[in-house]
Amino acid sequence: MKIRNDGHLDQYDLEIVKVLSREGRLPVTEIASRVGLSKTPCQVRMKRLIADGYIQGFKAILNPRKLGLEQVVFVEVKLTDTTEPALEKFNAAVQSVPEIEQCHMIAGAFDYLLKLRTYDMHSYREILGSVVSTLPYVGNTSTHVSMQSVKDEAF
Repeated sequence: MKIRNDGHLDQYDLEIVKVLSREGRLPVTEIASRVGLSKTPCQVRMKRLIADGYIQGFKAILNPRKLGLEQVVFVEVKLTDTTEPALEKFNAAVQSVPEIEQCHMIAGAFDYLLKLRTYDMHSYREILGSVVSTLPYVGNTSTHVSMQSVKDEAF
Protein backbone atom coordinates (compact mmCIF):
# COMPACT_ATOMS: atom_id res chain seq x y z
CA MET A 1 0.00 0.00 0.00
CA LYS A 2 1.38 3.38 -1.02
CA ILE A 3 0.48 6.06 1.52
CA ARG A 4 0.52 9.72 0.67
CA ASN A 5 2.30 11.45 3.52
CA ASP A 6 0.87 14.79 4.56
CA GLY A 7 4.17 15.73 6.19
CA HIS A 8 3.02 14.89 9.71
CA LEU A 9 4.24 11.29 9.68
CA ASP A 10 7.84 10.16 9.75
CA GLN A 11 9.21 6.84 8.49
CA TYR A 12 8.41 5.02 11.75
CA ASP A 13 4.80 6.25 11.76
CA LEU A 14 4.37 5.17 8.14
CA GLU A 15 5.80 1.73 8.85
CA ILE A 16 3.52 1.29 11.89
CA VAL A 17 0.49 2.18 9.75
CA LYS A 18 1.56 -0.24 7.01
CA VAL A 19 2.11 -3.10 9.46
CA LEU A 20 -1.23 -2.50 11.20
CA SER A 21 -3.11 -2.27 7.89
CA ARG A 22 -2.02 -5.84 7.13
CA GLU A 23 -2.04 -7.36 10.62
CA GLY A 24 -4.04 -5.33 13.12
CA ARG A 25 -3.77 -7.84 15.98
CA LEU A 26 -0.02 -7.99 16.34
CA PRO A 27 1.38 -7.37 19.83
CA VAL A 28 3.10 -4.02 20.25
CA THR A 29 6.42 -5.78 20.79
CA GLU A 30 6.14 -7.43 17.36
CA ILE A 31 5.16 -4.16 15.67
CA ALA A 32 8.07 -2.41 17.39
CA SER A 33 10.46 -5.11 16.23
CA ARG A 34 9.25 -4.89 12.62
CA VAL A 35 9.60 -1.10 12.44
CA GLY A 36 12.89 -0.88 14.36
CA LEU A 37 11.72 0.68 17.63
CA SER A 38 11.53 -0.45 21.21
CA LYS A 39 8.13 -1.18 22.79
CA THR A 40 7.50 2.12 24.64
CA PRO A 41 8.24 4.52 21.76
CA CYS A 42 6.13 2.32 19.48
CA GLN A 43 3.21 2.42 21.95
CA VAL A 44 3.47 6.20 22.21
CA ARG A 45 3.43 6.54 18.42
CA MET A 46 0.46 4.17 18.09
CA LYS A 47 -1.53 6.14 20.68
CA ARG A 48 -0.73 9.38 18.84
CA LEU A 49 -1.72 7.87 15.47
CA ILE A 50 -5.04 6.84 17.00
CA ALA A 51 -5.60 10.19 18.75
CA ASP A 52 -4.75 12.11 15.57
CA GLY A 53 -7.18 10.04 13.52
CA TYR A 54 -4.71 8.23 11.26
CA ILE A 55 -5.88 4.94 12.77
CA GLN A 56 -9.66 4.93 13.11
CA GLY A 57 -10.07 1.58 14.78
CA PHE A 58 -9.49 -2.14 14.59
CA LYS A 59 -11.90 -4.74 13.27
CA ALA A 60 -12.13 -8.38 12.32
CA ILE A 61 -12.06 -9.24 8.62
CA LEU A 62 -14.83 -11.79 8.19
CA ASN A 63 -14.94 -14.69 5.76
CA PRO A 64 -18.07 -14.15 3.62
CA ARG A 65 -18.04 -17.72 2.30
CA LYS A 66 -18.13 -19.19 5.83
CA LEU A 67 -20.96 -16.80 6.74
CA GLY A 68 -22.99 -17.64 3.64
CA LEU A 69 -22.67 -14.15 2.16
CA GLU A 70 -21.07 -14.96 -1.16
CA GLN A 71 -23.35 -12.99 -3.50
CA VAL A 72 -21.78 -9.61 -4.33
CA VAL A 73 -23.54 -7.12 -6.55
CA PHE A 74 -22.78 -3.56 -7.53
CA VAL A 75 -25.75 -1.30 -8.03
CA GLU A 76 -25.72 1.94 -9.98
CA VAL A 77 -28.27 4.32 -8.52
CA LYS A 78 -29.69 7.35 -10.32
CA LEU A 79 -31.60 9.77 -8.09
CA THR A 80 -34.62 11.83 -9.10
CA ASP A 81 -33.31 14.81 -7.11
CA THR A 82 -29.69 15.75 -6.40
CA THR A 83 -30.20 18.80 -4.23
CA GLU A 84 -28.26 18.81 -0.99
CA PRO A 85 -31.29 17.88 1.18
CA ALA A 86 -32.06 14.92 -1.13
CA LEU A 87 -28.45 13.72 -1.05
CA GLU A 88 -28.40 13.98 2.76
CA LYS A 89 -31.62 11.91 3.04
CA PHE A 90 -30.25 9.24 0.72
CA ASN A 91 -26.89 9.17 2.52
CA ALA A 92 -28.60 8.79 5.90
CA ALA A 93 -30.93 6.06 4.65
CA VAL A 94 -28.19 3.79 3.28
CA GLN A 95 -26.54 3.75 6.72
CA SER A 96 -29.37 1.59 8.07
CA VAL A 97 -29.19 -1.11 5.37
CA PRO A 98 -26.82 -3.86 6.57
CA GLU A 99 -26.58 -5.49 3.14
CA ILE A 100 -25.05 -2.29 1.71
CA GLU A 101 -21.36 -2.84 2.35
CA GLN A 102 -20.19 0.31 0.57
CA CYS A 103 -21.83 3.41 -0.87
CA HIS A 104 -19.95 5.84 -3.09
CA MET A 105 -21.20 9.10 -4.58
CA ILE A 106 -20.06 9.07 -8.21
CA ALA A 107 -19.40 11.83 -10.72
CA GLY A 108 -20.70 10.45 -13.99
CA ALA A 109 -23.73 8.89 -15.64
CA PHE A 110 -25.29 7.84 -12.32
CA ASP A 111 -25.21 9.27 -8.80
CA TYR A 112 -24.19 6.41 -6.48
CA LEU A 113 -22.49 3.05 -6.67
CA LEU A 114 -23.52 0.57 -3.98
CA LYS A 115 -21.78 -2.68 -3.11
CA LEU A 116 -24.19 -5.18 -1.59
CA ARG A 117 -23.48 -8.59 -0.13
CA THR A 118 -26.29 -11.15 0.27
CA TYR A 119 -26.87 -14.89 0.60
CA ASP A 120 -27.82 -15.46 -3.02
CA MET A 121 -29.45 -13.82 -6.04
CA HIS A 122 -32.95 -14.45 -4.70
CA SER A 123 -32.20 -12.59 -1.45
CA TYR A 124 -30.59 -9.77 -3.45
CA ARG A 125 -33.72 -9.50 -5.61
CA GLU A 126 -35.85 -9.15 -2.47
CA ILE A 127 -33.58 -6.44 -1.04
CA LEU A 128 -33.54 -4.58 -4.35
CA GLY A 129 -37.33 -4.50 -4.53
CA SER A 130 -38.15 -3.87 -0.89
CA VAL A 131 -35.18 -1.79 0.30
CA VAL A 132 -32.87 -0.31 -2.33
CA SER A 133 -35.64 0.83 -4.68
CA THR A 134 -37.48 2.46 -1.79
CA LEU A 135 -34.55 4.55 -0.57
CA PRO A 136 -35.23 8.29 -0.77
CA TYR A 137 -35.18 9.75 -4.30
CA VAL A 138 -34.14 6.56 -6.09
CA GLY A 139 -35.22 6.94 -9.70
CA ASN A 140 -33.68 3.84 -11.23
CA THR A 141 -31.05 1.22 -10.60
CA SER A 142 -28.80 -1.01 -12.65
CA THR A 143 -27.29 -4.15 -11.18
CA HIS A 144 -23.90 -5.69 -11.98
CA VAL A 145 -23.27 -9.15 -10.55
CA SER A 146 -19.76 -10.02 -9.42
CA MET A 147 -18.74 -13.45 -10.67
CA GLN A 148 -15.42 -13.55 -8.80
CA SER A 149 -13.37 -11.26 -6.61
CA VAL A 150 -9.88 -11.07 -8.11
CA LYS A 151 -8.50 -8.65 -5.52
CA ASP A 152 -10.27 -7.71 -2.32
CA GLU A 153 -8.12 -5.96 0.23
CA ALA A 154 -9.35 -4.15 3.28
CA PHE A 155 -7.69 -0.79 3.75
